[in-house]
Order: sequence, then structure tokens, then C-alpha cells
Amino acid sequence: MKTVTCIAPVNIAVIKYWGKRDEDLILPINDSLSSTLSTDYMCSKTTIMVSPTFKENRFWLNNKEVTFDSERLNNCLNEVKRRASPTCGELLQWKLHICSENNFPTAAGLASSAAGYACLVYALAALYRVEGDISGIARRGSGSACRSIYGGWVRWNKGTLPSGEDSIATQVAPASHWPEMRIIVLVVSDDKKKTSSTSGMKRSVETSEFLKDRAEKVVPRRTDEMIEAIKSKNFEAFAQLTMQDSNQFHSVCLDTYPPCFYMNDVSRAIIEMVHAYNEYKGSNKVAYTFDAGPNACLYLLEDHVEEIVALINEIFPPLAVDATEYFRGYPIHVNSSKLQEVLQLKKHTPGCLKYIIQTKVGDGPSILSNSSEHLLTENGLPKK
Repeated sequence: MKTVTCIAPVNIAVIKYWGKRDEDLILPINDSLSSTLSTDYMCSKTTIMVSPTFKENRFWLNNKEVTFDSERLNNCLNEVKRRASPTCGELLQWKLHICSENNFPTAAGLASSAAGYACLVYALAALYRVEGDISGIARRGSGSACRSIYGGWVRWNKGTLPSGEDSIATQVAPASHWPEMRIIVLVVSDDKKKTSSTSGMKRSVETSEFLKDRAEKVVPRRTDEMIEAIKSKNFEAFAQLTMQDSNQFHSVCLDTYPPCFYMNDVSRAIIEMVHAYNEYKGSNKVAYTFDAGPNACLYLLEDHVEEIVALINEIFPPLAVDATEYFRGYPIHVNSSKLQEVLQLKKHTPGCLKYIIQTKVGDGPSILSNSSEHLLTENGLPKK
């Protein structure tokens, strides 16, 4: 018997991936770029146990057993085994028990599949002693999972080879590069989205002419500009590019036929708030980005966190709940503010936001050595 437990981070794209040129290999139509979030408060955790006594492969996800016949899961497993160390021997023949869980909403537009597959592949690679870059393997599970293999700021190169060998992730800058950067996640809804990213992308590729123009003309230039803004720590440029790319991505979703709707009225109110605040400040102090869901990720520098949180608290007041449950992640000091009146923004019904997470840019996946961290018992069944 051998057991490996891994945690892997969420990544949030500032240049969006949307659309595949190869559905099987999961090859994108354009490059993308993201920040890897700290695993301190948002991560996937996976335990893999292999044993000669197991009769079949089994998989538990978020406390529910699911079938092991997922094509993407098996693509990752087979590719890891193909690259396994020759010293693994009969280990390759033993059956697996896998248990995985997220400590944040799943399938709600917060990159849960990216963290989950990065975690799975990293743990499998440790189990079978795979050497070299494994981001291309993670890509076979979920495209953006390749970006969660690395910490800091990460670029997913779309590649040009039909085999997909050059469609891998590379680190643009480490987590330590921009230590003042903070991310505030506003969880508008933790419900599963109606249109999955996979089906939404496929529909966009088939029907949106705007998507083709974006991939060919806009993204290459914008990616270079974003890398320059990150490397020079130019927040003004970074913020504008981030918001423009988020808006364009959702414009593509509207240009899709039938259209895909991921944001809601609260999402749009958050956008209005950010632009009003930036205009009041005279420059970009905060940037929003939305993946395929209604939840907002706000990028800002540490100096502006308290003021922004105070403004959010005024416009989107919480229900009478335990503050430790509502304000999560790194400690948030909530002050009073009159900015809502100054900016003339509408105050929304209490409870529009489920909770708020403050986090920062962090490192990539890691192996947990303490056996108490395992999600499986010694007999290979979930502890929960």
C-alpha cells in the first residue's frame, strides 16, 4: 500500500481561456494568463491510495462516490502511467482509491475543475515518480488546470503542434514578485451554473464570429501587454487590461447562439461599484474579473483593501451572520464608510453576497507529508 495526499490552488485568469481547437486533447484557440491563488484558504485536496488488495478503482468527490469512467480522468491517469518511473514495477498494476474535496464552491465559476485536476495529476505524478513538466497532463483533465501546476503568474501557451506537446504552462513571475497584490473573492452564488464551461465553450466556437476575432487579433497583443504590466508592477495598466478582458469574454458569451449568461444583476452591480470607485479615486485602484459564473474576483493592492471592503459592506450588506463565516481568508478589518452616499450607489438587499474571501497570489501544488492529512483511512475508505 502507498498513499499520497496533495493540495493544489485555484487560478483566476486575467486573460481568459475560452474555446478549444481540439476537444479531445483540450487545445485552446488562444493563450491565457492567470494568477495562482494561495492555498491557505482556497484549494483542492486529493488523497490517492494504491494497494494490491483493492478490487477496483474507486473515486470520491466532495463526499460522494462518482464513477471512474470519466474520459478526462482516465486520460490523465493513462498519461501519468505512460511517463511513470521504471522503478514503479507492479505498482502500476494495482488499483487506486482516490478521494478529493474542494474547500470552496464547485462548478460555480471559481475554477474548481482547474484546482481539482491539477491536484489529481500532481498527486499521481508523485505516486508514480514522474519527472519533468506535468502541466500538459493536467491540461487533459481541464484546460486551465495546467496553469494551477505553477505558482505566481502563469501563462498557458496555446501551442501550434497538432499533438499538443507545446500546449503547456510556464511561469511568468513567482508569487513573491508582487507581494502587495490582494484578491477579494465575492461569492454571489455557490450554486452549480446552468451552462457548464465545456458546453459553453463548444457553443461559442461553433457560433461566435466575435470569438475568432478575439483569439486571432486581440489576445496576442493583450497578453504581451499584460505580461509587461505584471513584470513592471504597473497596476493601472494591469487593472484596465483585466477588466477589458473580462468584459470581452462575457461579450463573446452574449455573441454565442443561443447566448450563455453567467453574470447576474449582483455581478453587474459589482462592476458599477468598481468603476465608480476608480473614477472617484482618479485612477484604477481595483479591478474585477468574472469567469464563467456570477462570482467576482477583485484585484487590488493591500493599501486599498479596508476601504473597498467597507464600501462593499455598505452596498451589499450581509445578513446577521457570524462574521467569521462571512469574512473568510486573511483577516479583514471592516470599518464604516460614507462612500456609498458619495458615489451615489444603490444599497442592495442584505444577503446578496454569500461570503467574502480575502486571499493573495500564492505557490503551486504541494505534497502533505503528515498522515493525519489523508482523506482516506488505512482501509482505503473516506474518513468523512
